[in-house]
Amino acid sequence: MSPTNNPILRIGTRGSSLALWQARWVAEQLHSRSITTEICIIQTAGDMVQNQSIVNIGAPGVFTKEIQRALLDKEVDLAVHSLKDLPTESVSGLTLVAVPRRASYRDAFVSPIACTMEDLPKGSLIGTGSVRRKSQILYHFGNQYRVENIRGNVETRLRKLEAGEYDALVLAESGLVRLGLADSIRSLLDVPFFLPAVGQGALGLEIREEDRQTMELLLPINDEATWAAVLAERSMLRTLQGGCSAPIAALGTVKDSTLTLHGRIFSIDGKKMAEDVQSVHLAKTDTADFPAMLIPEQLGCSVAETLRKKIEAE
Repeated sequence: MSPTNNPILRIGTRGSSLALWQARWVAEQLHSRSITTEICIIQTAGDMVQNQSIVNIGAPGVFTKEIQRALLDKEVDLAVHSLKDLPTESVSGLTLVAVPRRASYRDAFVSPIACTMEDLPKGSLIGTGSVRRKSQILYHFGNQYRVENIRGNVETRLRKLEAGEYDALVLAESGLVRLGLADSIRSLLDVPFFLPAVGQGALGLEIREEDRQTMELLLPINDEATWAAVLAERSMLRTLQGGCSAPIAALGTVKDSTLTLHGRIFSIDGKKMAEDVQSVHLAKTDTADFPAMLIPEQLGCSVAETLRKKIEAE
């Protein structure tokens, strides 16, 4: 594909401020290589229903199905997803083709009270839309705090916090930073205390499987280390048959050609936790074979099977 034979690459995205930031960032990477883009806003089920938890409105795919449908219908050429929202089960005819370098994977503690989560007054109400976050808070603090569901985009959640509906929130650091809201962060919930969602902080670029031209345009945006890390995380989640609403956490990291995957599963009430960490060497691949998938996916399966055995043994 070139500016001559296809002058506009249409990018499908949700319409939230964060989703638009992400789509515009991808557009900028393409513009730097003289590729013209058009951003197309697509409303998803998760955007339309704001008064129910994600679990109750049909997850997985609550933030992706409509965008994927537009991609299949050739209304857009590229879908930009928050990777943690993209189901691990692929849609026939579509493929995840690139994952740019990951931003921060960490969760952030946000509160009008000048304290860390550990120092929050007993009985305080913490808002989160994530079962994973809720289970981890309960695991570490038991019934010390109340943890309730909160819906809405980042700005909406912060307004609810300012209005006194909650005493604190747990949000992704990457989203706050991307929106220029990092000043609202009181502290970061870092590994190993708090593990992130699968794919947290990363973007997923999805295209039609047969669209080789768009694939060639996007491969330069792919980051090899991030790709390996998130493939392992997503493989673990898929093997466990968990979705974005499951109390499953994982983090893949690459250092000196070694991929390490740290995975955890929690009970909904936070009283139980299974954990495993495994590493594997990433062999060099020819350019024609990149992105390599087999080794990271095998690692993800191995960690998932170990976690499953630990759960069954309890």
